[in-house]
Amino acid sequence: MQIDVIVIGGGPAGLLASASASQHGARVLLLDKGDQLGRKLAISGGGRCNVTNRKEVDELIKQIPGNGRFLYSVFSTFNNHDLIRFFEKIGVKLKEEDNGRMFPVSGKAQSVVEALIRHVRSLGTKIEVHTPVKQVLYQDGQVIGVETASGKRFFAPAVIIATGGKSAPYTGSTGDGYVWAKEAGHRITELFPTEVPLTSNESFIRSRKVQGLSLYDVNLTVSRPNGKKVITHRGDMIFTHFGLSGPAALRCSQFVVKIQKKEKGSSVPIQIDLFPDRSIDELLHTLKQRIQQHPKKTMKSILKMLIPERFASLVLEKLQLDSQQPASQFNHLAIHQLGKSLKSFVVQVDGTLPLEKAFVTGGGVHIKEIHPQTMESKQMQGLYFCGEILDIHGYTGGYNITAAMCTGYVAGKSAAEQVKGRKR
Repeated sequence: MQIDVIVIGGGPAGLLASASASQHGARVLLLDKGDQLGRKLAISGGGRCNVTNRKEVDELIKQIPGNGRFLYSVFSTFNNHDLIRFFEKIGVKLKEEDNGRMFPVSGKAQSVVEALIRHVRSLGTKIEVHTPVKQVLYQDGQVIGVETASGKRFFAPAVIIATGGKSAPYTGSTGDGYVWAKEAGHRITELFPTEVPLTSNESFIRSRKVQGLSLYDVNLTVSRPNGKKVITHRGDMIFTHFGLSGPAALRCSQFVVKIQKKEKGSSVPIQIDLFPDRSIDELLHTLKQRIQQHPKKTMKSILKMLIPERFASLVLEKLQLDSQQPASQFNHLAIHQLGKSLKSFVVQVDGTLPLEKAFVTGGGVHIKEIHPQTMESKQMQGLYFCGEILDIHGYTGGYNITAAMCTGYVAGKSAAEQVKGRKR
C-alpha cells in the first residue's frame, strides 16, 4: 500500500486528522491499538458527547486556560463554527444547550463516533485496529514511518501523533506518544490532572455527613494558603466521600494542583458562596426577616428555608451553634457568623484524584516546539501532533474536544499539503 500520511490514534483528534488529510488528497493509514475507534469520544458529555461550543473564538480561548492562545492560528484555519458545519455535513445534527454547548440531536455519543468513522472510511482512509505502534521511525531529521508491535513497518513521509494524554487510560490514552515525541527531540512539560475531583481530609468529609449533597449555582473560590484569591468559578458541585466534585469543582482543580506544587503540598482553601448574587448585607437582611417572621422556629428550620438541610446542620455544627435553639435567641454576632458562612464556607482541599481519574491531561508536548499554523514539529520534519498530547487544556464544556478536533483537522490538512508539495 502506498501511504502518504500515517495517523496514530483513533480518538477525536486522530479521526479529524485522517478525514482532513484524505480530503486534501493524501493516501492515509489510521492505526489504533484498541479494538474500536473513538472510545473516549463515546463516553464524553456523560455519553451524550459535547462535541463543541458555539462561543466566539476569543471567548472560546478564554475557556482554555492551558495555552489556549496557541490556538488562534489553528482557529484561523478551522474553528468551532467550522466544526459545527462539518458535523452537519456528515449527517450529525446538533442542538445548542446551556452556555453554548453543542450536542447531537440524537443525544447519543455513539452516533457521533459512528458518523465520523463512516466519513473517514468514505474518503478512502485505510483503518487498522488492534495495531499498537512500537516506535515512530526517524532518519536524518525526517520521519519515515512507523513500526508496529508485531514488527511490521509502514513507510510514509508524514506521521501524525494523536495518541491523547494519560487521563482515562481505560479508553487507550496511556501516554504512548510522549516517548516518540522525546525521541524526536521534544520536551514534555510536567503532566498533571485537570478537570478532576478534589480531595479533602476535613472531618465532615471523612464522616460522610454530606456525601452526595449537591449545591447548585454556587461560587467556588480557590485561594492560596495565605488567603490571596486565585480564581472563582460558578456552577454546580457535589460533596463526595473523598471531597468535592461537579462542574465547578472540576474547573478549580488545575489551580489547586499548581498552588500545591508552588506551596509544596500545603492544603488549599476553597470558599463556597451559596448566594453569589447577594451581598452579605442582603443575606443578613433575609436571615433577620425570616427570624422575625418565625421567632419560635429553630435556627436549623430557618436555614432550611434557604439551603439544604444537611448543609444547614453542617454550618451550625462548624460554628458550634445549637441547631435546636429558637432563632429569636440568636444574638447579632451569631447571625452575622451564619451569614458569613453562607457566603464563604471554607473547605480545606489537600489535593485531587490522580491523573488516571482526570477528564483531561495537563502538560504535554511543549507548544513552543510546534508550528501553530501547521501543527508540524519544529524538531522533526514530517512529524505532526494534535489533540491532548499537546500542552493545551481547557475546561469541560466542549472546549477540549474542540481543541483536539481543530488541531487534528489542521495537522491532517498540513501533512497532506506537505506531501503533495514534495511530489511536485
